[in-house]
Amino acid sequence: MTALDPRDTDVAAAPPSLSDATGGVLSRPYRALSIGIVSVVLLIAFEATAVGTAMPVAARELDGLSLYAFAFSGYFTTSLFGMVFAGQWSDRSGPLSSLTCGIAAFAAGLLVSGTASAMWLFILGRAVQGLGGGLVIVALYVLVGRAYPERLRPAIMAAFAASWVIPSVVGPLASGAVTEQLGWRWVFIGIPVLVVFPLALALPQIRRRAAGPATETVAPFDARRIRLAFGISLGAGLLQYAAQDLHWVSLVPGVAGAALLVPAVLGLLPRGTYRAARGLPSVVLLRGVSAGAFVAAESFIPLMLVTERGLSPTLAGFSLAPAGATWALGSYIQSRPHLEPYRERLMTLGMVVVAAAIATAPSVLIHAVPPWIVAVAWGFGCFGMGLVISSTSVLLLKLSAPEEAGANSAALQISDGLSNVVLLSAGGAAFAALGGGTVAHTATEGATAQGSHPAAFAAVFLPMAMVALVGAWVTTRLRTESR
Repeated sequence: MTALDPRDTDVAAAPPSLSDATGGVLSRPYRALSIGIVSVVLLIAFEATAVGTAMPVAARELDGLSLYAFAFSGYFTTSLFGMVFAGQWSDRSGPLSSLTCGIAAFAAGLLVSGTASAMWLFILGRAVQGLGGGLVIVALYVLVGRAYPERLRPAIMAAFAASWVIPSVVGPLASGAVTEQLGWRWVFIGIPVLVVFPLALALPQIRRRAAGPATETVAPFDARRIRLAFGISLGAGLLQYAAQDLHWVSLVPGVAGAALLVPAVLGLLPRGTYRAARGLPSVVLLRGVSAGAFVAAESFIPLMLVTERGLSPTLAGFSLAPAGATWALGSYIQSRPHLEPYRERLMTLGMVVVAAAIATAPSVLIHAVPPWIVAVAWGFGCFGMGLVISSTSVLLLKLSAPEEAGANSAALQISDGLSNVVLLSAGGAAFAALGGGTVAHTATEGATAQGSHPAAFAAVFLPMAMVALVGAWVTTRLRTESR
């Protein structure tokens, strides 16, 4: 991922200029590229924060609260296939095609969800959106590795995290206002056109710095990995279905899903990932553990505040607003050069803070606890995630050869997405088993919170806090014996 296009001799063969050697990500050689790709992340971040706010209203209107977790996990299921395909595509021909096709699919999925007349159509749109998201995220990682020198990578990763600050504040407020005044559909329909400008700004620099294969020998697509990618997506989908349909007959798709999923995971992730082997395998495992626990918990926060504490969608979404700023702060801290020797310790601290935040969030189920406690707890949790997520990206690039960058980046994102699917499915199953779907439906139509069953939410949050603590242990396995 560090090599430039070998066919572009004017760029690849020339020694670095002074501005390349001493400038930052906004120095003249990198300015257009940095602004363009950070703007793409900015819009994706705005979509994520806005959609999370509108989701409870959309699910209620489409009579799909019992399938609420599917609206999130469906996205991650298809993104798994997109990640594997994007890894091979980017290693073979550069990240440009994967990036542009991914953005197109992402926008199409938003339009499908925004015009859906039934919950299954809404989930289908989220699945198309997930496919595009998988293509985009791996392409961005490959692009960073090939277009930026190693010294600038922590800074551009910090910039990615910082691009979530404004959306985290504006997104919930804008989405809540649009949802209440115009309807939730406009939250989905209004975003796709905004991505055109940043992509057009970045395209020339992407072609110049990261077009083409990483090496002169172009490897063909690995059909086996594509089959495994399809298996992992189908298996994850079957597990989700089994988790949501709590009947004995659901054991059949559940077993079939596991039979597809296990060999696919073992074939796509680095050897030793699930026994936390030192180095790259533990980096990949940590990414999944941290992201899965965090996303599974966060997905239920707006629903909990709307149904259990009677907050409006705007206020429920705003409870997550400080998160973007603290995430960016954590990412900024990990990017400081003088803290590089302490990266693993910072990641351990980050995971402990994440676990504490997740465990604190359901305290608002006790009505004596003010709802703003969630905002405070999640602010700290996102600070911890900023320390961890950006650091896993930096470590992955550091441990990857240029010709393996796409496959390893895909593995990192597969671990992320698969953990999201599995833990969301588990959380959704626990939530549905304790009557969460029917409780939420009653509460959103005006019933008082006293008639609810807060245990349905506690069964989501507390296990995820335990998973985050497992992540704290994994951080002790990141350093190889030679480092």
